[in-house]
Amino acid sequence: QVQLVESGGGLVQAGGSLRLSCAASGFTFRRYTMGWFRQAPGKEREFVALNSWNGLNTYYAEYVESVKGRFTISRDNAKNTVDLQMNSLKPEDTAVYYCAASQRVAATTRNEYDAWGQGTQVTVFS
Repeated sequence: QVQLVESGGGLVQAGGSLRLSCAASGFTFRRYTMGWFRQAPGKEREFVALNSWNGLNTYYAEYVESVKGRFTISRDNAKNTVDLQMNSLKPEDTAVYYCAASQRVAATTRNEYDAWGQGTQVTVFS
């Protein structure tokens, strides 16, 4: 069955870095756009970044301040993994981070994704 398993979350001081990883199984990974979302306490789950299945697009949420300059999404189709490198972390980046898979090229909303991981907690303290 389809399975997405995130890892790499943790507790980090502001200004630090974390690398999240998502291991996928049960589907043809290279044919799916992979995205990262996050959900802070009391808030809606929001899109962070995606890497499209056609290998041509990476896209970062423009409404998340400075994400594009601090976060980098990458995928390894040989290993069926998608990573999110997060640098210069801020307390407002604190959230549960989820990876997800979509058959759409540029999926930026929750309902465009077909499968989800269980999430990994990222906590940034000042």
